[in-house]
Amino acid sequence: MPIRKLLIANRGEIAVRIIRACRDLGIASVAVYSDADRNALHVRQADEAYPIGPAPARDSYLRADVIIDVARRCGADAIHPGYGFLSERAEFAEACRDAGILFVGPPPEAIRLLGDKVSARQLAIANDVPVVPGTEAEIHDPVEAARIAEGIGYPVLLKASAGGGGKGMRVVRAPGDLEDAIRAASGEATAAFGYGGVYIEKYLEHVRHIEIQLLADSHGNCVHLGERECSIQRRHQKLIEESPSPVLDPDTRAAMGAVAVRAAQAAGYVNAGTIEFLFTPERHFYFLEMNTRLQVEHPVTELVTGLDLVQEQLRIAAGEPLGYTQADIRFHGHAIECRVTAEDPEHNFRPSIGRIPAINEPTGPGVRVDSAVYPGAEVSIYYDPMIAKVICWGSDRAQAIRRMRRALGEYRAAGILTNIPYQEAVIDSPEFQQADFDTSFVERFGPLASHTDPAERARAARLAAVAAALTAHLDREKSAVHPVQGDLETAPDDGRQWRAVGRRLAFHV
Repeated sequence: MPIRKLLIANRGEIAVRIIRACRDLGIASVAVYSDADRNALHVRQADEAYPIGPAPARDSYLRADVIIDVARRCGADAIHPGYGFLSERAEFAEACRDAGILFVGPPPEAIRLLGDKVSARQLAIANDVPVVPGTEAEIHDPVEAARIAEGIGYPVLLKASAGGGGKGMRVVRAPGDLEDAIRAASGEATAAFGYGGVYIEKYLEHVRHIEIQLLADSHGNCVHLGERECSIQRRHQKLIEESPSPVLDPDTRAAMGAVAVRAAQAAGYVNAGTIEFLFTPERHFYFLEMNTRLQVEHPVTELVTGLDLVQEQLRIAAGEPLGYTQADIRFHGHAIECRVTAEDPEHNFRPSIGRIPAINEPTGPGVRVDSAVYPGAEVSIYYDPMIAKVICWGSDRAQAIRRMRRALGEYRAAGILTNIPYQEAVIDSPEFQQADFDTSFVERFGPLASHTDPAERARAARLAAVAAALTAHLDREKSAVHPVQGDLETAPDDGRQWRAVGRRLAFHV
Protein backbone atom coordinates (compact mmCIF):
# COMPACT_ATOMS: atom_id res chain seq x y z
CA MET A 1 0.00 0.00 0.00
CA PRO A 2 1.80 3.15 -1.21
CA ILE A 3 -0.45 5.30 1.01
CA ARG A 4 1.40 5.53 4.31
CA LYS A 5 -0.48 8.42 5.91
CA LEU A 6 -4.06 9.54 5.18
CA LEU A 7 -5.67 12.84 6.15
CA ILE A 8 -9.43 12.65 6.66
CA ALA A 9 -11.10 15.91 5.63
CA ASN A 10 -14.27 15.27 7.57
CA ARG A 11 -15.71 14.68 11.02
CA GLY A 12 -18.20 12.53 12.91
CA GLU A 13 -18.95 8.89 12.30
CA ILE A 14 -17.56 8.81 8.76
CA ALA A 15 -14.17 10.07 9.98
CA VAL A 16 -14.14 7.33 12.62
CA ARG A 17 -15.15 4.78 9.99
CA ILE A 18 -12.23 5.79 7.75
CA ILE A 19 -9.78 5.71 10.67
CA ARG A 20 -10.75 2.10 11.32
CA ALA A 21 -10.16 1.16 7.69
CA CYS A 22 -6.72 2.78 7.93
CA ARG A 23 -5.88 0.69 11.00
CA ASP A 24 -6.80 -2.50 9.15
CA LEU A 25 -4.48 -1.53 6.29
CA GLY A 26 -1.62 -0.26 8.46
CA ILE A 27 -2.05 3.35 7.31
CA ALA A 28 -1.44 6.22 9.74
CA SER A 29 -4.55 8.42 10.13
CA VAL A 30 -4.70 12.20 10.47
CA ALA A 31 -7.81 14.00 11.77
CA VAL A 32 -8.67 17.66 11.40
CA TYR A 33 -11.06 19.43 13.72
CA SER A 34 -12.85 22.71 14.28
CA ASP A 35 -13.01 24.46 17.62
CA ALA A 36 -16.35 22.76 18.30
CA ASP A 37 -14.83 19.32 17.67
CA ARG A 38 -11.74 19.61 19.86
CA ASN A 39 -12.91 16.65 21.97
CA ALA A 40 -14.70 14.75 19.19
CA LEU A 41 -14.37 11.00 18.80
CA HIS A 42 -12.52 11.16 15.48
CA VAL A 43 -9.91 13.45 17.07
CA ARG A 44 -9.38 11.00 19.91
CA GLN A 45 -9.07 7.96 17.66
CA ALA A 46 -6.74 9.32 14.96
CA ASP A 47 -2.98 8.94 15.15
CA GLU A 48 -2.62 12.71 14.71
CA ALA A 49 -5.11 15.59 14.89
CA TYR A 50 -4.81 19.23 13.85
CA PRO A 51 -7.06 22.27 14.37
CA ILE A 52 -8.37 23.99 11.24
CA GLY A 53 -10.51 26.87 12.48
CA PRO A 54 -13.71 28.07 14.15
CA ALA A 55 -16.87 25.98 14.51
CA PRO A 56 -18.80 27.08 11.39
CA ALA A 57 -18.01 24.72 8.52
CA ARG A 58 -17.25 27.59 6.15
CA ASP A 59 -14.38 28.56 8.47
CA SER A 60 -13.02 25.04 9.00
CA TYR A 61 -14.20 21.91 7.18
CA LEU A 62 -14.84 23.83 3.96
CA ARG A 63 -11.42 25.54 4.00
CA ALA A 64 -9.70 23.52 1.28
CA ASP A 65 -6.56 25.66 1.47
CA VAL A 66 -6.13 25.10 5.22
CA ILE A 67 -6.77 21.35 4.93
CA ILE A 68 -4.23 20.92 2.13
CA ASP A 69 -1.72 22.98 4.13
CA VAL A 70 -2.20 20.59 7.07
CA ALA A 71 -1.67 17.62 4.73
CA ARG A 72 1.62 19.11 3.52
CA ARG A 73 2.80 19.86 7.03
CA CYS A 74 2.06 16.42 8.45
CA GLY A 75 3.36 14.54 5.40
CA ALA A 76 0.07 12.93 4.34
CA ASP A 77 0.20 10.99 1.07
CA ALA A 78 -3.56 11.15 0.47
CA ILE A 79 -6.78 12.88 1.54
CA HIS A 80 -10.13 11.14 1.99
CA PRO A 81 -13.03 13.63 1.87
CA GLY A 82 -15.71 11.38 3.40
CA TYR A 83 -19.14 12.66 2.36
CA GLY A 84 -20.56 16.15 2.51
CA PHE A 85 -18.28 19.17 2.94
CA LEU A 86 -15.61 19.04 0.17
CA SER A 87 -16.31 15.52 -1.08
CA GLU A 88 -17.95 16.59 -4.36
CA ARG A 89 -15.95 19.74 -5.01
CA ALA A 90 -13.98 19.33 -8.24
CA GLU A 91 -11.81 22.28 -7.21
CA PHE A 92 -10.73 20.43 -4.06
CA ALA A 93 -9.80 17.31 -6.01
CA GLU A 94 -7.80 19.51 -8.41
CA ALA A 95 -6.05 21.28 -5.54
CA CYS A 96 -5.03 17.91 -4.07
CA ARG A 97 -3.64 16.81 -7.43
CA ASP A 98 -1.76 20.10 -7.85
CA ALA A 99 -0.26 19.63 -4.38
CA GLY A 100 0.94 16.12 -5.24
CA ILE A 101 -1.52 14.53 -2.79
CA LEU A 102 -3.75 11.60 -3.76
CA PHE A 103 -7.47 12.40 -3.65
CA VAL A 104 -9.45 9.36 -2.56
CA GLY A 105 -12.27 9.79 -5.03
CA PRO A 106 -12.92 10.29 -8.74
CA PRO A 107 -10.91 12.61 -11.01
CA PRO A 108 -11.99 16.27 -10.86
CA GLU A 109 -13.16 16.05 -14.47
CA ALA A 110 -15.65 13.31 -13.57
CA ILE A 111 -16.83 15.21 -10.47
CA ARG A 112 -17.43 18.31 -12.57
CA LEU A 113 -19.24 16.42 -15.33
CA LEU A 114 -21.50 14.41 -13.03
CA GLY A 115 -21.94 17.06 -10.34
CA ASP A 116 -23.89 19.24 -12.75
CA LYS A 117 -27.22 17.47 -13.15
CA VAL A 118 -27.87 18.91 -16.59
CA SER A 119 -24.55 17.68 -18.03
CA ALA A 120 -25.10 14.33 -16.26
CA ARG A 121 -28.51 14.01 -17.96
CA GLN A 122 -26.93 14.82 -21.29
CA LEU A 123 -24.27 12.15 -20.73
CA ALA A 124 -26.94 9.62 -19.80
CA ILE A 125 -29.01 10.37 -22.89
CA ALA A 126 -25.96 10.11 -25.14
CA ASN A 127 -25.23 6.63 -23.76
CA ASP A 128 -28.77 5.22 -23.95
CA VAL A 129 -29.34 5.44 -20.21
CA PRO A 130 -33.08 5.97 -19.56
CA VAL A 131 -33.84 9.37 -18.01
CA VAL A 132 -36.99 11.01 -16.71
CA PRO A 133 -38.60 13.11 -19.47
CA GLY A 134 -37.51 16.73 -19.16
CA THR A 135 -35.18 19.41 -20.48
CA GLU A 136 -31.65 18.74 -21.66
CA ALA A 137 -30.56 22.26 -20.71
CA GLU A 138 -31.24 24.83 -18.00
CA ILE A 139 -34.30 27.03 -18.36
CA HIS A 140 -34.00 30.81 -18.37
CA ASP A 141 -37.16 32.13 -20.04
CA PRO A 142 -40.46 31.67 -18.13
CA VAL A 143 -42.43 31.59 -21.39
CA GLU A 144 -40.24 28.82 -22.77
CA ALA A 145 -40.44 27.03 -19.43
CA ALA A 146 -44.26 27.13 -19.60
CA ARG A 147 -44.22 25.68 -23.12
CA ILE A 148 -41.87 22.86 -22.01
CA ALA A 149 -43.96 22.08 -18.93
CA GLU A 150 -47.13 21.87 -21.01
CA GLY A 151 -45.39 19.48 -23.38
CA ILE A 152 -44.14 17.25 -20.54
CA GLY A 153 -47.44 17.41 -18.68
CA TYR A 154 -48.11 18.55 -15.11
CA PRO A 155 -47.05 17.93 -12.42
CA VAL A 156 -43.43 18.85 -13.16
CA LEU A 157 -40.37 19.09 -10.95
CA LEU A 158 -37.95 22.01 -10.92
CA LYS A 159 -34.45 20.94 -9.89
CA ALA A 160 -31.22 22.80 -9.23
CA SER A 161 -28.44 21.99 -11.69
CA ALA A 162 -25.91 21.90 -8.83
CA GLY A 163 -26.09 20.48 -5.34
CA GLY A 164 -28.65 18.11 -3.84
CA GLY A 165 -30.44 17.27 -0.61
CA GLY A 166 -33.71 18.71 -1.90
CA LYS A 167 -32.36 22.27 -2.13
CA GLY A 168 -33.58 24.19 -5.16
CA MET A 169 -36.37 21.68 -5.80
CA ARG A 170 -40.06 22.51 -6.33
CA VAL A 171 -43.05 20.46 -7.45
CA VAL A 172 -45.37 22.44 -9.75
CA ARG A 173 -48.88 21.09 -10.27
CA ALA A 174 -50.52 23.95 -12.18
CA PRO A 175 -49.34 26.39 -14.89
CA GLY A 176 -50.13 29.43 -12.74
CA ASP A 177 -47.58 28.35 -10.13
CA LEU A 178 -44.66 27.84 -12.51
CA GLU A 179 -43.07 31.29 -12.65
CA ASP A 180 -43.05 31.81 -8.87
CA ALA A 181 -41.67 28.28 -8.39
CA ILE A 182 -38.82 28.95 -10.82
CA ARG A 183 -37.91 32.10 -8.94
CA ALA A 184 -38.04 30.32 -5.56
CA ALA A 185 -36.07 27.28 -6.72
CA SER A 186 -33.39 29.41 -8.34
CA GLY A 187 -33.07 31.61 -5.26
CA GLU A 188 -32.76 28.64 -2.92
CA ALA A 189 -30.16 27.04 -5.20
CA THR A 190 -28.14 30.27 -5.27
CA ALA A 191 -28.19 30.49 -1.48
CA ALA A 192 -27.24 26.83 -1.02
CA PHE A 193 -24.75 26.26 -3.84
CA GLY A 194 -23.77 29.67 -5.17
CA TYR A 195 -25.43 28.92 -8.52
CA GLY A 196 -29.09 29.31 -9.42
CA GLY A 197 -29.47 27.25 -12.59
CA VAL A 198 -32.56 25.00 -12.71
CA TYR A 199 -34.11 22.56 -15.17
CA ILE A 200 -37.45 20.75 -15.56
CA GLU A 201 -38.33 17.08 -15.22
CA LYS A 202 -41.63 15.24 -15.24
CA TYR A 203 -42.67 14.68 -11.64
CA LEU A 204 -43.18 10.95 -11.21
CA GLU A 205 -45.45 9.97 -8.35
CA HIS A 206 -45.51 6.72 -6.34
CA VAL A 207 -41.93 5.90 -7.28
CA ARG A 208 -39.16 4.22 -5.34
CA HIS A 209 -35.63 5.60 -4.92
CA ILE A 210 -33.18 2.80 -5.72
CA GLU A 211 -29.44 3.30 -6.14
CA ILE A 212 -26.64 1.15 -7.54
CA GLN A 213 -23.22 1.05 -5.85
CA LEU A 214 -20.25 1.08 -8.22
CA LEU A 215 -16.50 0.52 -7.93
CA ALA A 216 -14.22 1.48 -10.81
CA ASP A 217 -10.44 1.34 -10.96
CA SER A 218 -7.94 3.25 -13.09
CA HIS A 219 -7.33 0.19 -15.29
CA GLY A 220 -10.74 0.22 -17.00
CA ASN A 221 -12.50 -2.23 -14.67
CA CYS A 222 -15.91 -1.38 -13.24
CA VAL A 223 -18.39 -3.50 -11.26
CA HIS A 224 -21.66 -2.90 -9.49
CA LEU A 225 -22.33 -4.15 -5.97
CA GLY A 226 -26.09 -4.43 -6.21
CA GLU A 227 -28.69 -1.93 -5.08
CA ARG A 228 -29.91 -0.10 -2.02
CA GLU A 229 -33.54 0.76 -1.37
CA CYS A 230 -33.66 4.39 -0.16
CA SER A 231 -37.35 5.30 -0.48
CA ILE A 232 -37.97 6.09 3.22
CA GLN A 233 -37.08 9.78 3.09
CA ARG A 234 -38.05 12.96 4.89
CA ARG A 235 -37.62 16.20 2.94
CA HIS A 236 -35.44 14.32 0.43
CA GLN A 237 -33.14 13.16 3.24
CA LYS A 238 -32.92 9.37 3.66
CA LEU A 239 -33.96 7.86 6.99
CA ILE A 240 -33.83 4.10 6.43
CA GLU A 241 -31.95 2.19 3.74
CA GLU A 242 -31.74 -1.50 2.94
CA SER A 243 -30.06 -3.93 0.58
CA PRO A 244 -31.26 -5.65 -1.46
CA SER A 245 -34.42 -3.80 -2.47
CA PRO A 246 -37.44 -5.95 -1.61
CA VAL A 247 -38.98 -5.31 -5.05
CA LEU A 248 -36.12 -6.07 -7.45
CA ASP A 249 -35.79 -9.44 -9.16
CA PRO A 250 -32.40 -10.72 -10.41
CA ASP A 251 -33.05 -9.71 -14.03
CA THR A 252 -33.99 -6.13 -13.13
CA ARG A 253 -31.00 -5.90 -10.79
CA ALA A 254 -28.67 -7.04 -13.57
CA ALA A 255 -30.21 -4.59 -16.05
CA MET A 256 -29.93 -1.62 -13.67
CA GLY A 257 -26.39 -2.59 -12.77
CA ALA A 258 -25.33 -2.84 -16.40
CA VAL A 259 -26.82 0.59 -17.17
CA ALA A 260 -25.03 2.09 -14.14
CA VAL A 261 -21.69 0.62 -15.19
CA ARG A 262 -22.15 1.93 -18.74
CA ALA A 263 -22.85 5.46 -17.48
CA ALA A 264 -19.87 5.45 -15.11
CA GLN A 265 -17.46 4.23 -17.79
CA ALA A 266 -18.75 6.85 -20.24
CA ALA A 267 -17.87 9.52 -17.66
CA GLY A 268 -14.34 8.18 -17.11
CA TYR A 269 -15.26 7.43 -13.52
CA VAL A 270 -12.75 6.01 -11.01
CA ASN A 271 -13.26 5.00 -7.34
CA ALA A 272 -16.53 4.43 -5.46
CA GLY A 273 -19.71 6.07 -6.73
CA THR A 274 -23.47 5.62 -6.73
CA ILE A 275 -26.01 6.05 -9.49
CA GLU A 276 -29.51 6.82 -8.29
CA PHE A 277 -32.64 5.71 -10.13
CA LEU A 278 -36.37 6.24 -9.84
CA PHE A 279 -38.30 2.97 -10.05
CA THR A 280 -41.97 3.12 -11.10
CA PRO A 281 -44.88 0.82 -10.22
CA GLU A 282 -44.73 -0.34 -13.85
CA ARG A 283 -41.15 -1.53 -13.11
CA HIS A 284 -39.45 1.06 -15.33
CA PHE A 285 -36.29 2.71 -14.02
CA TYR A 286 -34.89 6.15 -14.84
CA PHE A 287 -31.50 7.74 -14.18
CA LEU A 288 -31.73 10.42 -11.51
CA GLU A 289 -28.15 11.46 -10.73
CA MET A 290 -24.72 10.18 -9.75
CA ASN A 291 -23.15 10.77 -6.35
CA THR A 292 -19.40 11.04 -6.85
CA ARG A 293 -18.45 9.93 -3.34
CA LEU A 294 -19.01 7.35 -0.66
CA GLN A 295 -22.63 7.26 0.53
CA VAL A 296 -23.87 7.48 4.11
CA GLU A 297 -25.66 4.16 3.59
CA HIS A 298 -22.62 2.24 2.30
CA PRO A 299 -22.58 -0.19 5.30
CA VAL A 300 -25.63 -2.11 4.07
CA THR A 301 -23.74 -2.93 0.88
CA GLU A 302 -20.72 -3.99 2.93
CA LEU A 303 -22.81 -6.39 4.98
CA VAL A 304 -24.39 -8.14 1.99
CA THR A 305 -21.23 -8.31 -0.14
CA GLY A 306 -18.49 -8.77 2.48
CA LEU A 307 -16.45 -5.95 0.94
CA ASP A 308 -14.99 -3.01 2.89
CA LEU A 309 -15.80 -0.08 0.60
CA VAL A 310 -13.42 2.34 2.31
CA GLN A 311 -10.52 -0.09 1.93
CA GLU A 312 -11.51 -0.58 -1.70
CA GLN A 313 -11.45 3.20 -2.16
CA LEU A 314 -7.96 3.42 -0.73
CA ARG A 315 -6.65 0.58 -2.89
CA ILE A 316 -8.14 2.14 -6.03
CA ALA A 317 -6.68 5.56 -5.16
CA ALA A 318 -3.29 3.88 -4.71
CA GLY A 319 -3.52 2.60 -8.30
CA GLU A 320 -4.37 -1.03 -7.60
CA PRO A 321 -6.73 -2.86 -9.96
CA LEU A 322 -9.94 -4.43 -8.67
CA GLY A 323 -9.16 -7.96 -7.60
CA TYR A 324 -12.46 -9.37 -8.91
CA THR A 325 -14.92 -9.22 -11.80
CA GLN A 326 -18.68 -8.82 -11.86
CA ALA A 327 -19.08 -12.60 -11.85
CA ASP A 328 -17.23 -12.76 -8.53
CA ILE A 329 -19.70 -10.50 -6.69
CA ARG A 330 -22.08 -12.48 -4.46
CA PHE A 331 -24.89 -11.21 -2.24
CA HIS A 332 -25.68 -12.77 1.13
CA GLY A 333 -28.72 -12.03 3.29
CA HIS A 334 -30.37 -8.69 3.93
CA ALA A 335 -29.15 -5.49 5.66
CA ILE A 336 -31.02 -2.44 6.98
CA GLU A 337 -29.61 0.88 8.21
CA CYS A 338 -31.33 3.46 10.44
CA ARG A 339 -29.78 6.89 10.79
CA VAL A 340 -29.84 8.03 14.42
CA THR A 341 -30.16 11.80 14.66
CA ALA A 342 -30.19 14.21 17.61
CA GLU A 343 -33.67 15.52 16.84
CA ASP A 344 -37.03 15.67 18.58
CA PRO A 345 -39.58 13.74 16.49
CA GLU A 346 -42.40 14.94 18.77
CA HIS A 347 -41.76 18.56 17.70
CA ASN A 348 -41.15 18.46 13.95
CA PHE A 349 -37.63 17.06 14.33
CA ARG A 350 -36.16 20.21 15.84
CA PRO A 351 -32.47 19.82 16.79
CA SER A 352 -31.65 18.42 20.22
CA ILE A 353 -28.25 19.66 21.33
CA GLY A 354 -26.23 19.24 24.50
CA ARG A 355 -23.97 16.89 26.40
CA ILE A 356 -24.50 13.11 26.46
CA PRO A 357 -23.57 12.00 30.00
CA ALA A 358 -24.31 8.35 29.30
CA ILE A 359 -24.95 6.22 26.24
CA ASN A 360 -25.76 2.57 25.58
CA GLU A 361 -25.26 1.37 22.00
CA PRO A 362 -26.73 -1.95 20.89
CA THR A 363 -24.63 -5.05 20.30
CA GLY A 364 -25.26 -8.71 19.59
CA PRO A 365 -25.56 -10.95 16.52
CA GLY A 366 -26.00 -9.11 13.27
CA VAL A 367 -25.76 -5.61 14.77
CA ARG A 368 -23.23 -2.92 13.77
CA VAL A 369 -23.09 0.67 15.01
CA ASP A 370 -21.08 3.38 13.23
CA SER A 371 -20.98 6.11 15.85
CA ALA A 372 -19.59 9.57 16.50
CA VAL A 373 -20.43 9.87 20.21
CA TYR A 374 -19.29 8.58 23.61
CA PRO A 375 -20.19 9.35 27.25
CA GLY A 376 -19.42 13.02 27.73
CA ALA A 377 -19.63 13.97 24.04
CA GLU A 378 -21.25 17.22 22.99
CA VAL A 379 -23.84 17.46 20.23
CA SER A 380 -23.24 20.78 18.45
CA ILE A 381 -25.60 23.11 16.62
CA TYR A 382 -23.08 23.59 13.83
CA TYR A 383 -23.28 20.30 11.96
CA ASP A 384 -25.60 17.62 10.65
CA PRO A 385 -27.63 16.09 13.53
CA MET A 386 -26.73 12.47 12.67
CA ILE A 387 -24.80 10.97 15.59
CA ALA A 388 -24.76 7.30 14.60
CA LYS A 389 -25.96 4.65 12.19
CA VAL A 390 -27.43 1.36 13.35
CA ILE A 391 -27.00 -1.36 10.74
CA CYS A 392 -28.45 -4.85 11.09
CA TRP A 393 -27.91 -7.96 8.97
CA GLY A 394 -30.12 -11.02 8.75
CA SER A 395 -30.33 -14.12 6.63
CA ASP A 396 -33.49 -12.59 5.16
CA ARG A 397 -35.44 -9.33 5.43
CA ALA A 398 -37.66 -10.58 8.24
CA GLN A 399 -34.67 -11.42 10.45
CA ALA A 400 -32.96 -8.11 9.63
CA ILE A 401 -36.13 -6.25 10.69
CA ARG A 402 -36.37 -8.16 13.97
CA ARG A 403 -32.74 -7.45 14.76
CA MET A 404 -33.19 -3.76 13.93
CA ARG A 405 -36.19 -3.56 16.24
CA ARG A 406 -34.12 -5.13 19.03
CA ALA A 407 -31.16 -2.84 18.35
CA LEU A 408 -33.23 0.34 18.38
CA GLY A 409 -34.84 -0.77 21.62
CA GLU A 410 -31.40 -1.15 23.22
CA TYR A 411 -30.10 2.25 22.09
CA ARG A 412 -30.11 4.85 24.88
CA ALA A 413 -28.57 8.33 24.84
CA ALA A 414 -29.05 10.45 27.96
CA GLY A 415 -29.15 14.23 27.81
CA ILE A 416 -30.57 14.54 24.27
CA LEU A 417 -33.56 13.40 22.26
CA THR A 418 -33.20 11.20 19.20
CA ASN A 419 -35.36 10.14 16.27
CA ILE A 420 -35.33 6.48 17.40
CA PRO A 421 -39.02 6.47 18.48
CA TYR A 422 -39.92 7.59 14.96
CA GLN A 423 -37.69 4.95 13.39
CA GLU A 424 -39.33 2.30 15.56
CA ALA A 425 -42.79 3.43 14.53
CA VAL A 426 -41.85 3.28 10.85
CA ILE A 427 -40.32 -0.19 11.14
CA ASP A 428 -43.39 -1.45 13.02
CA SER A 429 -45.79 -0.12 10.38
CA PRO A 430 -47.56 -2.67 8.14
CA GLU A 431 -46.35 -0.77 5.07
CA PHE A 432 -42.69 -1.22 5.99
CA GLN A 433 -43.14 -4.79 7.15
CA GLN A 434 -44.73 -5.66 3.81
CA ALA A 435 -42.35 -3.46 1.75
CA ASP A 436 -45.38 -1.56 0.45
CA PHE A 437 -43.97 1.98 0.30
CA ASP A 438 -42.52 4.64 -1.99
CA THR A 439 -40.84 8.03 -1.60
CA SER A 440 -44.12 9.59 -0.36
CA PHE A 441 -44.31 7.20 2.60
CA VAL A 442 -43.17 9.64 5.31
CA GLU A 443 -45.59 12.33 4.10
CA ARG A 444 -48.48 9.86 4.38
CA PHE A 445 -47.19 8.36 7.63
CA GLY A 446 -47.67 11.63 9.47
CA PRO A 447 -46.35 12.78 12.86
CA LEU A 448 -45.05 10.43 15.52
CA ALA A 449 -47.89 11.30 17.91
CA SER A 450 -50.39 9.57 15.63
CA HIS A 451 -48.49 6.27 16.02
CA THR A 452 -47.65 6.20 19.74
CA ASP A 453 -49.62 5.69 22.94
CA PRO A 454 -50.13 8.84 25.09
CA ALA A 455 -49.03 6.97 28.22
CA GLU A 456 -45.81 5.88 26.50
CA ARG A 457 -45.14 9.47 25.41
CA ALA A 458 -45.63 10.67 28.99
CA ARG A 459 -43.19 8.03 30.22
CA ALA A 460 -40.65 9.13 27.62
CA ALA A 461 -41.05 12.73 28.77
CA ARG A 462 -40.35 11.71 32.38
CA LEU A 463 -37.23 9.81 31.30
CA ALA A 464 -36.05 12.88 29.37
CA ALA A 465 -36.52 15.01 32.49
CA VAL A 466 -34.45 12.55 34.54
CA ALA A 467 -31.72 12.61 31.89
CA ALA A 468 -31.70 16.41 31.91
CA ALA A 469 -31.38 16.44 35.70
CA LEU A 470 -28.49 13.95 35.51
CA THR A 471 -26.73 16.11 32.96
CA ALA A 472 -27.13 19.21 35.13
CA HIS A 473 -25.78 17.32 38.16
CA LEU A 474 -22.73 16.11 36.25
CA ASP A 475 -22.06 19.62 35.00
CA ARG A 476 -22.23 20.97 38.53
CA GLU A 477 -19.74 18.31 39.58
CA LYS A 478 -17.51 19.63 36.78
CA SER A 479 -17.16 16.24 35.15
CA ALA A 480 -14.54 16.35 32.46
CA VAL A 481 -12.75 14.22 29.95
CA HIS A 482 -9.15 13.82 31.12
CA PRO A 483 -6.37 12.67 28.77
CA VAL A 484 -3.97 10.67 30.92
CA GLN A 485 -1.49 9.83 28.18
CA GLY A 486 -1.47 12.19 25.25
CA ASP A 487 1.89 12.15 23.46
CA LEU A 488 1.52 15.87 22.82
CA GLU A 489 3.95 17.57 20.50
CA THR A 490 4.13 20.81 18.63
CA ALA A 491 4.67 20.85 14.88
CA PRO A 492 6.36 23.74 13.04
CA ASP A 493 3.98 26.61 12.38
CA ASP A 494 3.78 30.11 10.95
CA GLY A 495 2.04 31.86 13.79
CA ARG A 496 -0.78 29.35 14.11
CA GLN A 497 -0.79 26.63 16.74
CA TRP A 498 -0.49 23.09 15.45
CA ARG A 499 -1.01 20.15 17.73
CA ALA A 500 -0.58 16.44 17.14
CA VAL A 501 -2.61 14.39 19.60
CA GLY A 502 -1.69 10.76 20.19
CA ARG A 503 -4.52 8.25 20.15
CA ARG A 504 -3.65 6.57 23.45
CA LEU A 505 -6.11 8.42 25.67
CA ALA A 506 -8.15 7.27 28.67
CA PHE A 507 -11.34 9.04 29.68
CA HIS A 508 -13.18 9.46 32.95
CA VAL A 509 -16.66 10.94 33.31
